This record gives sequence, structure tokens and C-alpha cells, in this order.
Amino acid sequence: MKKSIFLTFLSIIMTFNMIQAQVTFTVVSLPANTPPEDNLYIAGDFNGWNPGAEAQKLQKNEEDQWFITLPAANEGSSIQFKFTRGSWDKVEKGASGEEIPNRTFTYGNGQTVEVTIYNWADGGGGSSSTAAANVSIVDENFLIPQLSRTRRVWIYLPPDYENSQKDYPVLYMHDGQNLFDNQTSFVGEWEVDETLNTMADEGFNVPIVVGVDNGGDDRIGEYTPWSNPQYGGGDGDKYAQFIVETLKPFIDANYRTLPGRENTGVMGSSLGGLISHYIALKYQETFSKAGLFSPSYWFSDNVWGFTLDQGKQQPVRFYQMCGTNEGAGVVENMMRMSDTLKKAGFTDEEIKNKSVVDGQHNEALWKSEFRGAIEWLFGSGPASTGSLLPKGKLELFPNPTGEEFRIINGENLKFDSLTILDISGKEIKSFKRTVSGTYSVKELNSGIYLVRVNTPGTTVEAKLVKGK
Repeated sequence: MKKSIFLTFLSIIMTFNMIQAQVTFTVVSLPANTPPEDNLYIAGDFNGWNPGAEAQKLQKNEEDQWFITLPAANEGSSIQFKFTRGSWDKVEKGASGEEIPNRTFTYGNGQTVEVTIYNWADGGGGSSSTAAANVSIVDENFLIPQLSRTRRVWIYLPPDYENSQKDYPVLYMHDGQNLFDNQTSFVGEWEVDETLNTMADEGFNVPIVVGVDNGGDDRIGEYTPWSNPQYGGGDGDKYAQFIVETLKPFIDANYRTLPGRENTGVMGSSLGGLISHYIALKYQETFSKAGLFSPSYWFSDNVWGFTLDQGKQQPVRFYQMCGTNEGAGVVENMMRMSDTLKKAGFTDEEIKNKSVVDGQHNEALWKSEFRGAIEWLFGSGPASTGSLLPKGKLELFPNPTGEEFRIINGENLKFDSLTILDISGKEIKSFKRTVSGTYSVKELNSGIYLVRVNTPGTTVEAKLVKGK
């Protein structure tokens, strides 16, 4: 009995000690061009990444240094954060002006942390825009009548737009701050303009891209068609109406576009992926292409019933992509949506699913996958995970298989080994190349796998179905 009381008492003391852990951040060095009239803020996962929250504004100490003491938290818990001058276009940067990873701190590792800030995204007040010359602002305050608010709208015009009479496909994208310009981005831009300019130089017919800024505090509401008990939301239908009924007619009237559905797409990431999914399905008469990067299907279970209820009314291509390090359930939800789209009537050829090994939920992942999505959505790329080869794609037989398979076009490929991965991108088994071209998989569970070979200049994958 006494032992039990003692352990309970010890547990209470330990818990009390954990919640007393605090940290004070002191900025010991600032860029010389920091405007003296500006305030400093800390923004992180503890305040919804609000870059200018009054509660997270730093103060000056007796040594005229900026500092802030954060509320107590459990010892061992971690936070991610960055410092700003009140907005994301004034976020800290690295010594050479480069994007830096989120800062991290684990409570219990000391109570004071000295911080050096090397640079600002806006150069301390000057311009450091990375947007290409063929990116411009349509309107700083474009009216969203459905929501009675305004928003900045960007437009990317292909390099030959001014010197041709051609009409162009159009891609509508969300989170416009993060698409073209590092100066306005949250934690790095997608480099949409640089990527498309490179593709255009290579002869690809690139689309016009229209980017709509997110609304900051209104982002969750605008990008979610349904509400979430914890996060709220639910204005997504009105935002979708804005894209279709207000913005698209304006763009088609003022720019040389191909306005038909077969030349119109929508794309976004995270909640932007969720609203892109919603827009493409609800307005199939308007859109034929949807780029869904790390889509937040977790936000509401309504997404599954909505997908089935809408059904296939028109041909639509869905490019789904996520990283394997984005958190539990992300890859599984992507594959569940793939199955749901098929139940709704869409075919294998209309759906491409890609999981990027070690990919994380950030702009770096989305930037790296943007070109592939454009090629598949606006080009004639294959819907499968395999890549086209000069002498045909990777061919497996028998497929489905029970115990073993062969690569029947192996003589056309130069490779030393092959790898088998599950649908999440996790490596399951690897082989050295065999003379016979036959490989055993009898110990694998039934399911769908990827067979991958690395050939000079490209990686080739093919789906393998393992039966009982």
C-alpha cells in the first residue's frame, strides 16, 4: 500500500516537473538591414504558423536584444518555428539568402537559446523577388463576391505568349504566394515559373497558370467544403464557385486561352489538394485535369461519399501524389481514394498514384513533383507508374503471379538489380539480375507491388499483382 502511494506521488511529481519546462529565445544577432521600426515575431506549429500574432511578438531586454519566453510545455515535447518581421514575405533566410529548414527545439534541453538571424526574405525592405519576368499580378485585390472579400491573383504566361497568336490551356492553382516567388512564400516556392520555362525551352507546350493567394486565417475555411469538429472550415463550395463562375470567365475574357474543359485543370497541395479534388469532381463540365498533391482527405469523411455521389460524368485525369514521411494514413488514404474513384466510374488510365519515398509534407516535395504532374496531365504520359522506354515499357509475366515472374523484355534494358516495393514505397525485396530473367516472390503476401529497375538516365517501374 505504501509502495503504491509512493509511486503515485512520484508520478505526480514527475508530471509536474515535465509541464514546468520553459524556454527563452534571445536574438543575439540581426541582419544590418533590419528596419529599426519593425517588430520581431516567432511563428510555429504552436500558434498555427501565424507570422504576426501579437501573443508571439518578441520584446527587448536590458541589453536591447529581442527575446521571448514561451509558455511551459511537457519536457521532451518538441516545436518547430521560424522568426519573422510580421509576415511571411519578411521571414528569416539563410546566410546567402537561401531558404532554411524550420528551427526545432525540444523542451528540457536548456532554458535559454541564443538565436542568430542571418537574412530576411525581403532583404530587409528591399526587393528580392525570384518571380520570372513572365509572371505578373492580375489584381492585388481581386473580388471574391461569393465570400465578400478580395485576394491577390497571379498569372504565368508561357514564354512565347507575347510573340504569338496561340491560345493556351490553363491551370488554376491555390496558395499563390508559394508558386512563383520566394519572397512571398511560406517556406519556399514551387518554382512553377522556372520549371515551365525550362519545359517550354525543351519544346513542351506549357499552360497558362493562374495562382490565387490563400487567405491566411481564411485558408482552412476556403479550402474545405465540409467542416471539421476541431478545425472548423466549410466555405469551400463558395470558393469553388468563385473559381468557376468569377475567375475563370475573367481569365478567358482577358487572355488567349483554350476555354474548353479538355484544356482546363486545377491543382493544389494539402488542403489545396482537397479543394482541387472537390472542384474537379463537382465541375466536371469545366475541368478535365486535377493535380492532387498530398491531399488532405483526412479532414472530413464526407469526401468519400461525395466522390461516389458525383460519379464519373466526364473523362477526368487525376494525378495523386504524396510522400511516405507525411504521417500515418496519407499513402493509405491516397490509395483508398484511387479505389473510390474507380468505384465512381473512372478508369485506371485516368488515375495516376505516386508515393515518393521519404517525401515530406512541404513545398520541396511538391516542387520536385510538379513537372511530372504537368507532363502527365497536359501531355500524353502513361497512367501507370511505369515510364516509357525506347523499346517498350517494363513487361512482367505472368501478372498476376503466384510464386515467380519474369521480365520478358529484359534484353532491352540495361540494369544490374531490381527492387520490389509495396504501394507505400517501402522496399520489400531486392534481386541481382539473373540470366534467366526469373524472380521468386512466393514468400510475399497477396497484394499489389511495384517492380523497379534503374536504367541509365531513368527509373522504370511496373505494377505486379501477387495472388495467393
